[in-house]
Amino acid sequence: MTLSPDDPSLRDAIISAVADGFDRQTRFLADFTRIPSRRGQEDAALDFMAGALRARGWQVDDWTAPIDTLRDEPGFCDCAGEVDSVRSVVGTLAPDSSEIPEGRSLILQGHLDVVPEGPLGMWKSPPYSPETRDGWMYGRGAGDMKAGKVAALFAVDALRRAGYAPAGRLHYQSVIEEESSGLGALATLARGYRADCAFIPEPTAHRLVRAQVGAIWFRLKVRGRPAHVAYAGTGSSAITAAMHLVTALQKMESHWNDEDATRHPHYKGVNHPLNFNAGKIAGGDWTSSLPAWCDVDCRMGLLPGDVVSERRAQIIATIKEAAAAHPFLRDNPPEIEWTGFMADGYVLENAAEPESALAGAHCAVTGESALPEDSWTALTDTRFYGLYHGIPSLCYGPIADSIHGFDEKVDLASVQRTTEVIALFIARWCGVRRLDG
Repeated sequence: MTLSPDDPSLRDAIISAVADGFDRQTRFLADFTRIPSRRGQEDAALDFMAGALRARGWQVDDWTAPIDTLRDEPGFCDCAGEVDSVRSVVGTLAPDSSEIPEGRSLILQGHLDVVPEGPLGMWKSPPYSPETRDGWMYGRGAGDMKAGKVAALFAVDALRRAGYAPAGRLHYQSVIEEESSGLGALATLARGYRADCAFIPEPTAHRLVRAQVGAIWFRLKVRGRPAHVAYAGTGSSAITAAMHLVTALQKMESHWNDEDATRHPHYKGVNHPLNFNAGKIAGGDWTSSLPAWCDVDCRMGLLPGDVVSERRAQIIATIKEAAAAHPFLRDNPPEIEWTGFMADGYVLENAAEPESALAGAHCAVTGESALPEDSWTALTDTRFYGLYHGIPSLCYGPIADSIHGFDEKVDLASVQRTTEVIALFIARWCGVRRLDG
C-alpha cells in the first residue's frame, strides 16, 4: 500500500533522514570528485558508481556500446572518430518480483564526465583534491554535476533510512559524453531503458529548466602558404585567415540573436542566448615561418525549434562567403569537420503531473510558494528523453558556481536541499511503501 506524499509525518521523516546521512553524503561526494573523469578517462568514476550501487543492493547493468550501434538512434551525432564506444552504468531498484509495482517509474540520470581543468596554477586548490571552504565544496565536477548525481543516490538512501521504499521502478543512470555529444544518454535509450519520467539534477540553482538551447560543434581546417617571416608578403598565414573566418561567425552569431532569439517565446527576454565560441585553436610549426595550417574548434548555440541541418547550412554559407572575400582563401577554401554536438534545443512540455510533483516537493523544502523556472543558454541530456521518446524530462538541482572554470564549487546547503527535494519528489511521483510491508 502506498502512502500519501502530503502526510506531514512522511515529509518530516524523509527530511530528517536526509540530514542524518548528509555527513556521509558529503564524504561520498568528495571521494567522487577526487576521481578525474575527463573524456576518455571515465572508467574509474563508472567503477565507483557501480560499486556504490551494488553495495546498496541495486541490480547493476554495466555495458559498453560500440558507437556504430548507436548511429540509427534519434539524436545521434558523430564525433569525427574521437569516440569509438560508450560505457554506461545503470542501477535498477524495483518492488519485489512477487509484487505488482503500484507507482510510476522514474529515471534518475546524471553525467560523470567533466571538462579539462586548464592551467593548474590558476586554481586556489587542486581540482581533484576537493576542499570545503565557507560551505562550498571546490573541485572539478563537484558542481557539474557530481553533486546532483550524489544527491539523487542519497535521496533514495534517505527514503530507506526513514523506513520507506519507492513504490515504482527506479533506474539510476551514470552516463558519459554529456559534455561532448550526449552519446551516453543515447546508449541507455538504445539499451531499452524507459520510464514514466526522467529527472536530471544539473546545477540549476533550484529552478526548473523550461527551455534549453541546442548546439553544433565543428572544426575549421584552414591552410596557408608558408614562407619565411622576412618575406611575409610572399605567403599567407593560416592563423590570420582563420581569424577572418571567426570574425564572420561572430557576425552571424549577432544576427541570430538580434533577429531570431528576440522573437522566440522562451528566449525573447534572455540577453544573448545564442553563443558562438572558438574554444580551441592549434596551428603553425615554427615561429619564424608563416603558419601553413590552423585548426579551430567551434561551438554555436541553437534555439529550440531550429532545424539542425538548416543552421548547419547557414554556417557553411557564412564560411564560404567570408572565404570568398579573403585574397588567399577564395582560391584555397577551408574545410569543415563536424566534431561533436548536433543537438536540438528542447522545451519541457506536456509534463503537468511531474511538474506538479516537483513543485510540491520544492515548496515543501524551501517554503517558497511556487517553483521558479529558467531558460538555459546551455544544453543537457533532457532532450533525448523528452524530444525523441516522449518521456517528460525534468532538470533541477543545486547551486554551483564557476562550472567549466577555475575553482568550480557547489553550495553544500543547496545540495542538502536538493537531496530533500528529490526524495520528496520520488515519494510524490513513484509513491512510497513501508519497508515492513
